[in-house]
Amino acid sequence: MKFTELANKVFQESIEQYHIRDDVYQSFHNPYPKDAIEHLLYRKNWIDTVQWHYEDIIRDPQIDPAAALDLKRKIDASNQDRTDTVEYIDSYFLHKYKEVAVRKGATINSESPAWAIDRLSILALKIYHMQEEVGRLDATEAHKAACQEKLDVLLEQRVDLSTAIDQLLEDIETGDKYMKVYKQMKMYNDDELNPVLRERK
Repeated sequence: MKFTELANKVFQESIEQYHIRDDVYQSFHNPYPKDAIEHLLYRKNWIDTVQWHYEDIIRDPQIDPAAALDLKRKIDASNQDRTDTVEYIDSYFLHKYKEVAVRKGATINSESPAWAIDRLSILALKIYHMQEEVGRLDATEAHKAACQEKLDVLLEQRVDLSTAIDQLLEDIETGDKYMKVYKQMKMYNDDELNPVLRERK
């Protein structure tokens, strides 16, 4: 099984499990053991799925300002959690390929495997929700037809992105490409790097 076949399967499991209750405040249970890559993939997509719905809620024009502020804090925390999880996934690949001999003339990719997988996780959510729109009983035929066109593009995009990720991993495994990971170094959550937080210390 190619890596993206596994990833797409785990992402779908996560999305479907979330939507059983469809509640951003539901408890999280990861069905995979902590030492398995599936554990990180499931966690990554669960974070994305919850944040997807945070973003829906906060756009309610009637939202209470206090609730909106609380939700903004949750989105900030979720973004940090998402970044940390992506970096854990890259650590998995760095460890997996640490013994690979890099060939002369090997090149580096514009993004690490995990950040491409991050886009694949978001794409799974776009596909799920666009499929919902296609099947909406209260939607017009014009709406459903327009959403079907978008869904077709998203499905094609998933094939292309999956192919590119699998090719990247194969190239890293053979030494034709090499990994070099940079931490995101986000500044807004750091008491020393965010001037507003620093002043409040």
